[in-house]
Amino acid sequence: MIGRVHSIDTFSTLDGPGIRTVIFMQGCHLRCKYCHNPDTWKIKSPSSKEYSVDELMKIIKRGKTYFEASDGGITFSGGEPLLQYKFIKEIFIRCREEKISTAFDSSLYISSNKIIDLLPYTDLILADIKQMDNKKSLYLTGSSNLLNLRNIELINEYGIPLWIRYVVVPGWTDASGDIKKMAHFAAGLSSVERIDLLPYHSLGMHKWEILGLKYQLQDTIPPAQSLLQKLSKEISAISGKTVFIQ
Repeated sequence: MIGRVHSIDTFSTLDGPGIRTVIFMQGCHLRCKYCHNPDTWKIKSPSSKEYSVDELMKIIKRGKTYFEASDGGITFSGGEPLLQYKFIKEIFIRCREEKISTAFDSSLYISSNKIIDLLPYTDLILADIKQMDNKKSLYLTGSSNLLNLRNIELINEYGIPLWIRYVVVPGWTDASGDIKKMAHFAAGLSSVERIDLLPYHSLGMHKWEILGLKYQLQDTIPPAQSLLQKLSKEISAISGKTVFIQ
């Protein structure tokens, strides 16, 4: 079995607990206007690299000492990693044999059956919420949010630990009504351990230009720290969850 990989970060501290090897998988069916990795969209991009399960496990196992010392492990990200869920499942099964903690970071705009297939081998899910309002989600990502939210509720029913990730994009995702709706949604999910606020940035704008794509957020300014602090307190008060600003 072969997996198409965009890139690998072997010493991340931002994609789950502890020190982690993060595998960014190639391919994504969303078209988020603030995406900083549009080069991950095409699943058969010439810039990606193919790995067998054995080849990728060799890389993952190099980090075992760091994983054990920090309660870390591996995280699959993307793109949308679950477009290659069968490959990820094989890696997760092997990681269980090696006692390596497993996680994936997904938008969850994907068939629920694929997620259920992975859950027995998954220790943590980083679940992205793009927009709580369905119409705004369609405009912001190109897709409805109904499957995304339903899958988060499904994961909660299975009792798998969840970290909610929410990108704060001024003028796009920071409206008070949207923030409160997200906080109330998280409040009803017992598996949610924390909520991460990720401030928008334009560092990937040059990739859009290289790919000949039009970037529509060129005038959007990253959120001020004061706004992030305000939203953090508001979300925590409503949801009862710990909120982190990344």
